[in-house]
Amino acid sequence: MTAAVERIAVRVARKTIEAEGIAGFRLEAADGGALPPFEAGAHIEVLLPGGLVRPYSLCNPPARAPGHYEIGVLREAASRGGSRALHEAVAEGTLLQVGTPRNLFALDEGADHSLLLAGGIGITPLLAMAHRLAALGRDFALHCCNRSAARAAYRERLRAAAFADRVFFHDDDGPPAQRIDLAATIGEPAPGRQLYVCGPNGFIEAVRATARARGWPEARVHFECFAGTLPPVEEAGSFEVQLRSSGRVVRVPAALSVVDALAAEGIEIPVSCAQGVCGTCLTRVLEGEVAHHDLFLTPAEQAANDQFLPCCSRARSPRLVLDL
Repeated sequence: MTAAVERIAVRVARKTIEAEGIAGFRLEAADGGALPPFEAGAHIEVLLPGGLVRPYSLCNPPARAPGHYEIGVLREAASRGGSRALHEAVAEGTLLQVGTPRNLFALDEGADHSLLLAGGIGITPLLAMAHRLAALGRDFALHCCNRSAARAAYRERLRAAAFADRVFFHDDDGPPAQRIDLAATIGEPAPGRQLYVCGPNGFIEAVRATARARGWPEARVHFECFAGTLPPVEEAGSFEVQLRSSGRVVRVPAALSVVDALAAEGIEIPVSCAQGVCGTCLTRVLEGEVAHHDLFLTPAEQAANDQFLPCCSRARSPRLVLDL
C-alpha cells in the first residue's frame, strides 16, 4: 500500500477561461513562498471541497523553485464531482491542499526530436514539455487536435510563444487541409525520435495504433490517459479478496470496485483518480489472478500478476489475496 501524499497549502491566485468548457487555475503557496520543483509531464493531486482528490497535469514551464503551479481543467459532462467542483465551487482566493508533484509521464530531454500530440485537454502536460524543450534548444513539434477552435485551450498562449512556429492546430470543424493525418505526422521511427501523446483514450489508442503500424517501438511511444477502461462483461462479476494481515475475507459484488467494497467494511486504501491512471492505490497481490483495467502499470508489470490497482481492476480467479 502506498504512503500518503504530502500536502501543500495553496491559494487560487487566478482563475481564467482558457477555452470553451476549460478553466485555468494559477496556484500559489498560501504562505507566499516557493513551491516544490517539478519536471515536464508531472501532475499534482488536488484535494477538492467535499473530500474529493483528483490529479491534474502541470502546464506551466518547469522550474527548480516555482512561484506557482498552473493547471487546466475541462468541465466533464459526466463529471464524478472533480471538474464540477473546480468550475463551480473554487474561485480566486480559495484555499486548497495539493500534493507534491509526481511524474508518471517523464520527458526524455536528450532526444534528437520529440513529437508531441495533444487531444483536447491533453495539451496540459505537453505544454510544459514544449516550454522545457524550447528552453533546452531541442528540436520538437507540438500538434494540438481539438473538436473546434473554441475548445482549443491555451491557443493564444501558444500562438504568442517563442516556439509558435513549431505548434500546429488541427480543428475538427476547420478546413479539411488542416486536419491531422496521423500516419504522415507520426512518420518513421528514426533513431533519436520520441513520441508523446495525451488526451481522451480513443485519441491515444489511435496514435498508438498508427505508431505501431509505422514500426515505432513501444518504448518510444509515451502516453498519459485520463481514465481507465471498463471491464469486459465476463470479468464484471463478483469475487472475494482476502487480507493477508488478518485473514479477513470481503466479497466484492459486481457493482462495486475493490476499493469501494473494502471501504464499506471500514478498510481504507489511499485513492486519488479512482480510474486506474495515477497509481496511488497500487496494492501487492499475493495469490489469485488479476484482471487488469488500469493505465498505470506496463504490460510487463501486469503480466507479473503481483500488484494491481483496486480502484478499477478486478479478479479472474474466485479470490485474490492482498498484502493488506
